[in-house]
Amino acid sequence: MTDKIALVPATHTVPPAKFSHGVKKGNILQVAGQVGFLPHEEGKAPTPAGPTLREQTLQTLANVKAILEEGDASWDDVMMLRVYLTDVDHFAEMNEIYNAYFEEQGLTQPPAARTTVYVGLPASLLIEIDALAVLG
Repeated sequence: MTDKIALVPATHTVPPAKFSHGVKKGNILQVAGQVGFLPHEEGKAPTPAGPTLREQTLQTLANVKAILEEGDASWDDVMMLRVYLTDVDHFAEMNEIYNAYFEEQGLTQPPAARTTVYVGLPASLLIEIDALAVLG
């Protein structure tokens, strides 16, 4: 039986409840919902990358990527992304940021699916992203 491995990159805070930022089992890697918090600094509360959708989206993608890399995966292994926005009016801007980011990353085959959902997030957070990757 394949072991389940919790993934917590050094850049991330330890979750406040009983969950992991990512979990890998066999060739499956699930990234839990990530938000645009800056890298963890000991003794400091999590801090959003900034007030704008651009700042938070780019940091959120960096946080997802850090977990993928912690599990020996890359964007090329991602099968599905789920994007959660707090405001439907952010959809077009998020798409521009998202498309430019993945072009810069050199992603030739985008994930098979991307779902965008409108949700409530803690105050000042505008976006959350989770991912499912299959390695190999």
